[in-house]
Amino acid sequence: MPADLLAAADELNARAGAWRTEPARSAQLEALALAVSANVPVLLWGEPGIGKSAGMERLAGRLGVPLETVIASVHEPSDFAGLPVIGDDPAVTGVPMAPPDWAVRLAGAGRGIVFFDELSSAPPAVQAALLRVVLERRVGSLALPGPVRVVAAANPPASAADGWHLSPPLANRFVHLHWTHDPRTVARGMAGTWPELTVPVVDGAKAAAAVARARGAVSGFLTARPGLAHHLPSDAEARGGAWPSPRSWEMALRLLATGYATGAARDAVAAAVVGAVGDGAGLELLSYLEELDLPDPDRVLANPSAFALPERGDRQLAFLTAVVASVQGDCTRRRWEAGWEVLAKAVDAGVPDIAARAAGDLAALRDTDWPVPSGIEGFIDLLQLSGALPGGG
Repeated sequence: MPADLLAAADELNARAGAWRTEPARSAQLEALALAVSANVPVLLWGEPGIGKSAGMERLAGRLGVPLETVIASVHEPSDFAGLPVIGDDPAVTGVPMAPPDWAVRLAGAGRGIVFFDELSSAPPAVQAALLRVVLERRVGSLALPGPVRVVAAANPPASAADGWHLSPPLANRFVHLHWTHDPRTVARGMAGTWPELTVPVVDGAKAAAAVARARGAVSGFLTARPGLAHHLPSDAEARGGAWPSPRSWEMALRLLATGYATGAARDAVAAAVVGAVGDGAGLELLSYLEELDLPDPDRVLANPSAFALPERGDRQLAFLTAVVASVQGDCTRRRWEAGWEVLAKAVDAGVPDIAARAAGDLAALRDTDWPVPSGIEGFIDLLQLSGALPGGG
């Protein structure tokens, strides 16, 4: 038998491709991992050959989930909308849309990551077909399991082959992260050592308070800055990136909540939030959060008498919203009554108008068997007018 002339070359290539990791921070990898943990679609923008695909392989390996890479630019719209398969009696059973093999594999695994590469090279018809995949996680007649994450990558139109700007509906479904390279990290990697990927892990004990805190922060900010609730940019390039809308604010809320529950680094959370709602709105929100410094609503509900209402109106509104959201997450009579004790402090401080919306939301959580607590007295006229206090008391 002739000798394998490539055996030694294969061994050399294996040695050249071997590497190890060392503890080192990478804000962009952490932002990507944060968005994947929050299960919001992510779009990585970067020049060709900068390591977007390699980053995805490392993340999937670290999470221990399958990775399915789909080159969006070489597919037809029907590859995502599904191919019609005619059965025995289409008039009775209809014509199901058969999903592609990668979707079937992810559905069978129950979890994983689908990675749509070269998205900006996909023509508008293909981008339109991807809308339902990204938002509803449906491919043809197949619904992808909830734990399946969606990540995409794109080259800027100027450097992409036959590049297109993303359509606003598709762009607004992603968190946009700019993928760059650190020359020192690349040099260290060529020596055989790359940064260790840190995956944020949600602390289940903090989840409810994290969601409540994020709800209060985002709701309070948008109450103060209503013009940022939705703002479609005027030029095509900006519309193909991150911009504020109710959908992208929901993504920002989930990213903040995940950041609070994981203790993720601030710069990673900041990159993800800005990637959801854009530079202007995102930086304003981050500045607002720096000054807000909300207390933990669960701790306040555990001992409401020891709590002092913040002096600033925006902090008051954000905190009271967070308190009600925390009660909603675990609505017991004790916590509901503690919520009214907190809201009563707004009446004592002479600002019942700030707590009015929170009072209506809290009243709606009442079990009709629960008596009306004393803290509700300052809001009773408002609640009776709105019908938010059923069952009398």
